[in-house]
Amino acid sequence: MSLASVFNIAGTGMSAQTTRLNTVASNIANAETVSSSIDQTYRARHPVFATVFDQTQATGDSGSLFQDQDAAGSGVQVSAVVEDQSNLEARYEPKNPAANKDGYVYYPNVNVVEEMADMISASRSFQTNADIMNTAKTMMQKVLTLGQ
Repeated sequence: MSLASVFNIAGTGMSAQTTRLNTVASNIANAETVSSSIDQTYRARHPVFATVFDQTQATGDSGSLFQDQDAAGSGVQVSAVVEDQSNLEARYEPKNPAANKDGYVYYPNVNVVEEMADMISASRSFQTNADIMNTAKTMMQKVLTLGQ
């Protein structure tokens, strides 16, 4: 694995964390929306991450140290964004304009506290990947000055 591939790996991490931040923002924005039916109520969404493996290592074409072991990851990708299937909250609010004939409205299964913790985690992971890129850049600049 070359030092240049660090940029690619950190970039995929930043992209994945951006998707995570977008889903958190969507969940928080819809946390207090109501609906008169379970089918139309917003459900929290969560990204599912998967490791991207280097194809040359997986096929054994490179002279890598990882050939006889598990292949090293070469990044991360969002394999899906899934809806949370936990129960929705039904509240009896007969004066709410969105209430059904029985007077109930349904609230999304979004826990704002968990979403805020997820947002902080995604933000810190994004920043860590940015710091990795800066460190790799500094290392490459130092290599270029070795001959001077």
